Amino acid sequence: MARSPFTLVAAVTAALPGAEVTGARALTSNGDGRFDSAVATLADGRELVIRAASDDAAARELAEESLALRALTAGAREMLPFQVPTHIGETTVGEARALVTDLMPGFQIEAGDIPAGRGAAVSIGEAIAAVHSLPASVVRAAGLTVRDAATVRAEIQQLIDRAAATGRVPARLTARWRDAAADDELWRFETAVTMAGLQAQSFLFEDDPNDGPQVTGVIGWRGLTVSDPAEDLGWLSGARDAADDVFAAYVSASSRAADDALRVRARLHAELEFARWLVHGDELRRPDIVDDAAGLLESLADGLRSDDLRVVAAYTGGVDSALDVLEQTPETAANAIDTSMQTDAYRPEDLWLDEAETGEDDPAASDAEEAGDAEGSEPSATEGTEGTEGEDGTSTEQHGSWEQDTQDLGEISGVRGSTRRAGETGPVPAEPDAPSDIDSAEEAQRAARAALQRWTNSASE
Repeated sequence: MARSPFTLVAAVTAALPGAEVTGARALTSNGDGRFDSAVATLADGRELVIRAASDDAAARELAEESLALRALTAGAREMLPFQVPTHIGETTVGEARALVTDLMPGFQIEAGDIPAGRGAAVSIGEAIAAVHSLPASVVRAAGLTVRDAATVRAEIQQLIDRAAATGRVPARLTARWRDAAADDELWRFETAVTMAGLQAQSFLFEDDPNDGPQVTGVIGWRGLTVSDPAEDLGWLSGARDAADDVFAAYVSASSRAADDALRVRARLHAELEFARWLVHGDELRRPDIVDDAAGLLESLADGLRSDDLRVVAAYTGGVDSALDVLEQTPETAANAIDTSMQTDAYRPEDLWLDEAETGEDDPAASDAEEAGDAEGSEPSATEGTEGTEGEDGTSTEQHGSWEQDTQDLGEISGVRGSTRRAGETGPVPAEPDAPSDIDSAEEAQRAARAALQRWTNSASE
């Protein structure tokens, strides 16, 4: 049973002796059910987030998060162009482990909604490059995991073998992955400090009136390690419009040696999330998870037009994307991120006022409406163009990028709009006692999408 915000914030004083709590409220950013979270308001005006684990796996994640945040010293944080959650303290709520951090402001953007061009895409690329530029001593001094290229490669080979041993991986995928693991060119890279589980929801944005949404905070640090930088870029399979610009901004901002195989390895890491889900289910002896993962793998194999994952293919156009939307693939306990842990749902409508609220007309929308009236019932110029319909009812044209012709595996497997976690096979139902929080989050998301649409339209003029 979920703990109430009042129960949670009562434990804040144990993590921060002397704190005077004057208010409590639930987070309006929806979590996945593995943590109970609340915001505590202190007498000095500060707002803190307390998260209590719901099981042993979640407790381990909180312990990892705590260690990683403490590893990010003041000197390391000065090197980052964005905010990182501050570790306030740890306590227990009943018998459950709890972590207290400061509340991170900002709004989040789903991977598929990140627009191309300047703004969010460029800011994300620069933020990732900044993380990868941190000195490895940050990780080593904290006793966190350090992997070299050979270790990363060996772990990939072991994962492929374990997945293949289940007998549920299509032979085409097994051969594809083993060929990639055997390609020496793919594994000549310089390791970096990574978050090893970075996702679109890791980034918090605030609006800049001139440059559009800018990354002002990054959450989800529990996987802090030294490893393959491509691991933090696999999620871009789901950023159909923005992927090229994020990669370009990342390369431009990076001070590291050129890595010609970066995008190919990122695609490989993205594909192997399915294999991790399969192995996880097999280890737990959960037929439901195994069957689910097997179905995803079959869809992945059917959606690929080429079996190559080679460095040279990245320049010849001979390789299709691994998957359309990594955001919709299952997340194992090893890389899951609970985005309600450090941020509340920021109100983007406070940044971009809707025309209906201000009484002002959108010139671009007015011109489009007048053009539509003049054309009458004439066919649209885009009629016959293949596209995908978004959750807000808009249609998005499929552009010619490296993920152009693959199938939307999230829709095929029926996981759109939900997040699968370890031991779960479907979306976590919302708490019945907090409908206002859910409505607020949905309203904020709609406003964010509307604002991004206006930004995209204005940027193209």
